[in-house]
Amino acid sequence: MTTESSTPKNRGSFFSRFILKPFVFLLGVGVCFVLLGILAVQLTWTSLPDLKAMTEYRPRLPLYIYSADKVLLAEYGDERRNVLNLQEIPMVMRQAILAAEDDSFYQHGGVDWMGVGRAALANITSGAKMQGASTITMQVARNFYLSSDKNFTRKFYEILLTYKIEQNLTKDQILELYMNQIYLGHRSYGFAAAARTYFGKPLSEVTLAEAAALASIPKSPSRVNPRTNLEATQVRQNYVLNRMLTLNYITPEQFEQAKAEKLIVRGMQKDANETKIARHGQYVAELARQLMYTQYGDNLYGRGLKVYTTVHSNEQQAAYQAVRTGLLNYTRRKPYTGPAAQLDLPTNIENDSEKIEKLLSNIREKHPDSDDLLSVLVLSATKNKVVVMRSPDEIIELTGSSLNNARRSLADNVSPSRKIKRGSVVYIEKLRSGEWSIINLPLVQAALVALDPKDGAIKAMIGGFDFNLGDFNRVTQAWRQPGSTFKPFIYAAGLERGLTPETQISDQPFVLSSRRTGGKPWTPKNYGDSYTYSQTLRQGLYKSKNMVSIRILEAVGPEYSAAFLERLGFDMNRQPPKGAYLTMALGTGSVTPLQMASAYAVFANGGFRVNPYIIDYVEDVNVQNNSAQAVVIMKTTPLKAGDEKNRVMDARTAYVMNDIMRGVARSGTAASASKSLGRSDVAGKTGTTNRSVDAWFAGYTPQLVAVTWLGFDQPTSLGDRETGGGAALPIWINFMSKALKGIPASPAPTMPAGLSKIGDNFYFKEFPMNKAIASIGLGGGGSFANNSGSSGSVQNGVFNPNAVKPIAPAKRNNDAIGDLIQSFNPTGGPPIRF
Repeated sequence: MTTESSTPKNRGSFFSRFILKPFVFLLGVGVCFVLLGILAVQLTWTSLPDLKAMTEYRPRLPLYIYSADKVLLAEYGDERRNVLNLQEIPMVMRQAILAAEDDSFYQHGGVDWMGVGRAALANITSGAKMQGASTITMQVARNFYLSSDKNFTRKFYEILLTYKIEQNLTKDQILELYMNQIYLGHRSYGFAAAARTYFGKPLSEVTLAEAAALASIPKSPSRVNPRTNLEATQVRQNYVLNRMLTLNYITPEQFEQAKAEKLIVRGMQKDANETKIARHGQYVAELARQLMYTQYGDNLYGRGLKVYTTVHSNEQQAAYQAVRTGLLNYTRRKPYTGPAAQLDLPTNIENDSEKIEKLLSNIREKHPDSDDLLSVLVLSATKNKVVVMRSPDEIIELTGSSLNNARRSLADNVSPSRKIKRGSVVYIEKLRSGEWSIINLPLVQAALVALDPKDGAIKAMIGGFDFNLGDFNRVTQAWRQPGSTFKPFIYAAGLERGLTPETQISDQPFVLSSRRTGGKPWTPKNYGDSYTYSQTLRQGLYKSKNMVSIRILEAVGPEYSAAFLERLGFDMNRQPPKGAYLTMALGTGSVTPLQMASAYAVFANGGFRVNPYIIDYVEDVNVQNNSAQAVVIMKTTPLKAGDEKNRVMDARTAYVMNDIMRGVARSGTAASASKSLGRSDVAGKTGTTNRSVDAWFAGYTPQLVAVTWLGFDQPTSLGDRETGGGAALPIWINFMSKALKGIPASPAPTMPAGLSKIGDNFYFKEFPMNKAIASIGLGGGGSFANNSGSSGSVQNGVFNPNAVKPIAPAKRNNDAIGDLIQSFNPTGGPPIRF
């Protein structure tokens, strides 16, 4: 039996069947796939978006609020961003991001195919889409046009878009877009914003260690950033530093130095920039924001408008410190009110680091620090020693004089709400001696506003102790009784009706019958229940005599006084009604500190009405072709002193009142004002309301007007011995000593025409010695002649208020900007468009 070997025919059939046909089939399939790929690329390429969003880059920028000297006070918007040119980004930051994200960025064409291969292999091995291979260009494509979903279709689209970007933009342009656009956590977009968010400094000042930390964020900005997870950030930071060393971006010495540097994260540690930017200017920034919002509504945010206020950062800081010092001094001289909270503290919880850190974190959230007042947890408390914990690594023992302020709360018989014990949350402050002391957050509040009397520009404004504990702005929102600070306006009205500084006025007790009041009789009293037979008008203001003020107002009359006060900017709807108008002489109406400052500016500038304003100008930054060009779109044009159409008070009246109120600051109720400042041009008036509910001081020089107020939000007595001179005046002096530093005292002004001085007395031309009012309430007459001389404008030396074109009063309401909306009438520049 023989075996047949394979014939050529059979061999050919095998090759054709098992090799050639499959090859042709696979080749055909491959060609089809190639053709489909080409078609897909062509179709996808034509559907790719144009790159206008990149080539005409206009990011969504927040609203920026600046001081007059260009210090950033606040920014508002859902995205924090500061756009920089690539040349403005320090090289260390560029190198850190290249090391962390794409060290071959300047070599590849947009896609790192070796990286894609590694990522694909890892994904196939794991069975999931775990890794990407995104270059910086690919991330830019995704940030501008795509979602972050991990699927192959999106990746294909991303690769094509990446090549289009590489064809149309230079590498530097791409890197610049990336570093300005990338999200880096906590509403921060771009590395310039992130540097401020995490380290409280401009990007130009970051260290190598900080740059590496910032470069570690893009991988997982929400979970790995210095605020959310500092430990994870430091792990990633070390990776970036190692990559920078490997790439020869840094030397071994720089590497070791950066690794040893401790990261000081803003929000965890206080820093000077945070103090200047956030805390000192918050009331100013919020008011400016509200004013802008009244003009543009929700369109305001996202455009990157820059609002420049009239406030100078140095004066604002001086106001902040003055208010804070005054309130803390008041708080220290009052009984300790008790702990901020009482917690049920488990035994030995301080030995469990994880649990105690969580508890302390909750305490800081509910009872945050207030500048240098720190919230702490009491671990133990006896009459002679209190042990508190600031952090697991910071335990402080308070003994001796450190307990003086709170010693009553350590007694056995103290009420539970005031008792300091284990689990209490208290505030401590460091004294000048270096010791810590227990203190409660002030319950009392204060306000300070300063403005330029020449045009009403607000130079400083603090609306309370701590904006973070409540944004109620007492400068514009608190309607309070002004007390004796209102008296100068009554006296000024009297001068224009024929009184002189030497007019003798009865200081005897005054009774207003029930027939005249329409209710109960009114029996006002002098402070201290002290009376004399009579006082001159000048001495009546020096000593703040209530009886003298009431008799002046009675002589002036309700109609004239109302018209006079309204010209100065007061809302007569908030003053006592006509039947009880005499109580207005004691300041029983309602005013805001801002109104008082505006009215006192009339004295300071010689009789002109100026409306307070806080926004100087607004810039719109149009970012085109990678260059920012600022365009002024709004400019406030304020009323100015010196323009006679703005005159609301006779120049002679202002001159005489300045002379009298300088005397108040030298030897009257505000005698310490002139002496403390060492100036002869200081004038002002203290004010204390009934039961010492409100304490005021309103004072000025020709260069600056400032008003301070102190009181409780819910009207309550400050204490029997608390007065404007003791509580509000020190705040004013503290502020003015810094605000006026380097500004020489103004020389005595020239006496206006139509005014003469005989001895120590002044006489208006139309009220000479034989016609001026010699006395009131002393049985010698005192009624005014019918030639009420004050009739219109300055004509032949006589002021006639009825001839003055009235200045439209500011809109009055209870919100924070009612008195400023009229003033915010900006003009100039092209119209704003959204």
